[in-house]
Amino acid sequence: RFLPVSETGAVAADTGRRRVSVEYSDWYGRRTTIHRWLSFAMLPLFAASYASGDQILRADRRSDAPAWARDLHPIAAGATAGVFGLNTITGVWNLWDSRKDPEGRTKRWLHAGAFMLANAGFVYAGSLGDEASEDGDVRNRHRAVALGSMGLSTASWLFMLITNR
Repeated sequence: RFLPVSETGAVAADTGRRRVSVEYSDWYGRRTTIHRWLSFAMLPLFAASYASGDQILRADRRSDAPAWARDLHPIAAGATAGVFGLNTITGVWNLWDSRKDPEGRTKRWLHAGAFMLANAGFVYAGSLGDEASEDGDVRNRHRAVALGSMGLSTASWLFMLITNR
């Protein structure tokens, strides 16, 4: 066992910490690549959902909203659900595969937790969709929950983008 020696000749204390060798599969890297590419699709989908949803909210009735907004909003929301579904699968799978790696664990769990909360928010916002077209209070709740989920997931994405090795 090797203990480092300082410039004064004193032996440094053994902290008991050892670097752990963690082996990742090739599929870990593939899933990470898929996860990253899908995450870049998130922002345009959020923009489309926001722009179309805002036009729908501004109309007195949903039928008064521009046709492009009425057509685009469910497509953008469905595509967002698809991206989040695939990113949940790839992210949770990689989170499980990285469970033995102590490096970056807190960052991974914070990211995963934030995205799970955003996922739950999107599911809730989606569940309000039909009722939101009839009730102004529900429509405002749908908007608030969707925007909160967009904000949380964007913040978590930026966190990972900035802090990634």
